[in-house]
Amino acid sequence: MQCVVVLIVVVPLVASLLSPMTVRAAEAVTVVSGVATFGLALVIGGAVAHGDVSVGGFLRVDALSAVFLLGTTFLYAVTAVYSVGYLRTHAAEPDTSDDHAERRRYLRRYYLGFNVFAWSMVCAPLVGGLALLWIAVEVTTVVSALLVALDATENATEAAWKYVLIASSGLGIALLATIFMYYAGAVVLGESYDLDFATLLGVAHHLPPTPVRLSFVLAVVGYGTKVGLFPVHTWLPDAHAEAPTPISALLSGSLLAVSFYAILRFFQIARSALGPGFPQGVLTVFGMASLLLAALYLLQQRNLKRMLAYSSVEHMGILAIAVGFGSPLAFLGAMLHVLCHAAAKGTAFMGAGVLANKFGSKELADMRGAMNVLPWSAPMFLMAVFALSGMPPFGVFRSEFQIVSGAWDGATGARALALVLLVTLAFVGLAWSTTRILFEPAGRGTAAAAIPAGEPSVWMVVPVVAGIVALLVLGVAPPGYITALSSRAAAELTSGVI
Repeated sequence: MQCVVVLIVVVPLVASLLSPMTVRAAEAVTVVSGVATFGLALVIGGAVAHGDVSVGGFLRVDALSAVFLLGTTFLYAVTAVYSVGYLRTHAAEPDTSDDHAERRRYLRRYYLGFNVFAWSMVCAPLVGGLALLWIAVEVTTVVSALLVALDATENATEAAWKYVLIASSGLGIALLATIFMYYAGAVVLGESYDLDFATLLGVAHHLPPTPVRLSFVLAVVGYGTKVGLFPVHTWLPDAHAEAPTPISALLSGSLLAVSFYAILRFFQIARSALGPGFPQGVLTVFGMASLLLAALYLLQQRNLKRMLAYSSVEHMGILAIAVGFGSPLAFLGAMLHVLCHAAAKGTAFMGAGVLANKFGSKELADMRGAMNVLPWSAPMFLMAVFALSGMPPFGVFRSEFQIVSGAWDGATGARALALVLLVTLAFVGLAWSTTRILFEPAGRGTAAAAIPAGEPSVWMVVPVVAGIVALLVLGVAPPGYITALSSRAAAELTSGVI
């Protein structure tokens, strides 16, 4: 299995090195890399589900990391395919040779950045210690900021600059959290040791409580900046709205989850060292505040991609609340939610990209009668929004049902009721905007009324179909090894043992 772990790191890196070739070659290399990486992640997940934990050098795979790896690589595969159609239809054909050359440079930069971004997010769950994890998350910040600014518009540049400032400040706080955790470990292990997860968990009961508490709070605030937790979420709507659509899907469905994975590693140590009360309480507070903010903002959004961005804040809040509930069933629901949110949010953003391409705008007011002009993408976008809202039979319904059931098991019924009410409020905001886009007829004489029916590209439809299928499978009949893998990951969070 160690060879497979090394290979899954190497494949997207090789794709990155080959991306500056011709545009057609970059397309082919990216698609092959995305699909191959997801296939390797399935092999790793299946092995870990049956108890095979791989440790070799700086890399480590356990059940918790395998769950996040699956979500990331699935999105890498579908957005790699989607990118081909998106970029072919994103702009009109160049009028001059200079325009043609500039477009080739743009496409090469895109595919290079896209593959490096995916590579960095694949590496983050695979590294074996807190210091390497911080470095991996920092790399994701640098690369994704460049991709947010790739279109070189004034709004994109401003969003990227805001993202860099806020995320860098957050990661500075996360580095301080890592230093405090190192100090706590040094009290027991001495100064000469690395920040390996297993090492720290092995001595967690002997760690001094004060630096562990401080480290965990700093980690939640620091990495929470990348997760999009309130009140350090302010970069997220702008970056998601201005980035190219496939990048928005990766940012929302994968990057936020990978950053939450970093918080979970600190949570494992803090829970073992301090008991469950303190770390679960901290996550519950941040999660409830994030969910409340997202639910309120979803009621008043005017931009389609910003609406989906606030939905991401909502679902990251749900994950934080689920872990805050602390019961084994809630942990199990959180692990399934990671996978379901990746599929649902990636599908929704890809569907939003088709809508924006068709109507020539991201503003909700400019989109009307989508069901009449997009016979495939419009119904699938509706299904993606239903999935995000926790409607059956999609996977998010199953994961949220497990989370709420776990809250009742853990005697936290009041918080479970608050979670249900806030999720319902968020559903109202999503459903209201989506209904108007899809079903409200375009007024006569408007630009929307003159748009011909038809899909922009089959390359943009197939990945959305794959996302819907994945959500149905996860909701109706999850594969046995997915259930086993999620159960092992939940057990690792419960017991604090890798």
